[in-house]
Amino acid sequence: MSHEHGDHIHGISTLAKKHRLPIHITPGTLEYGNVKISEDRIFAIRPHEPSCYGNLKVIAFPKHHDACDPHSFIVSSDTVSVGIFTDLGIACENVIHYFRQCHAAFLEANYDEAMLENGGYPRSLKNRISSDKGHLSNKQAMQLFIAHRPSFMTHLFLSHLSKHNNTPKIVKEMFFPVAGNTQIIIASRDKESKLYHIRKTDMHHVGINEPSTLQIQLSLF
Repeated sequence: MSHEHGDHIHGISTLAKKHRLPIHITPGTLEYGNVKISEDRIFAIRPHEPSCYGNLKVIAFPKHHDACDPHSFIVSSDTVSVGIFTDLGIACENVIHYFRQCHAAFLEANYDEAMLENGGYPRSLKNRISSDKGHLSNKQAMQLFIAHRPSFMTHLFLSHLSKHNNTPKIVKEMFFPVAGNTQIIIASRDKESKLYHIRKTDMHHVGINEPSTLQIQLSLF
């Protein structure tokens, strides 16, 4: 679990009990998230220490967000790494370090600064969203992408777009001109994406029907 906010943790206790799933969670998130599950199903997340699941390796790392102990993740096979970078106030050193390792990444582009400022949210909520423990704006996400994307990044999945303070059109107009050899995919709030195959390549191109080392599907980030 990345953090204890309801849109991330709600229902996890029921789901874990029904399907007898292990819950990987930090002690702080376990406490503040009010997770009710037997101790034998709980596995503590330790920052920067890899956990292995079959042929996949997962590393959790701390990030800036308004939660007690928020973490993001990078998932790797033998040759390919995919990062999950959402619910971020800023692109901190940890985010930059792991972003530079990614062949593909889910990156938050939560809000357009002008839409947020001129919208109907109360000032306290506007300040929370735009704070160093809130969410990444389109501009912040683009700065991270331009400054720190590795040459081998083939896919960028722009995620967690605000319903009220952003639009896919704005995000497309910002990112497509600077995409280079990276394919930009904008997450829909309403439906799942198609299945993407991510593989290491020297040609900076991923064919959808070619052999792959990781498969990912974008769904409501």
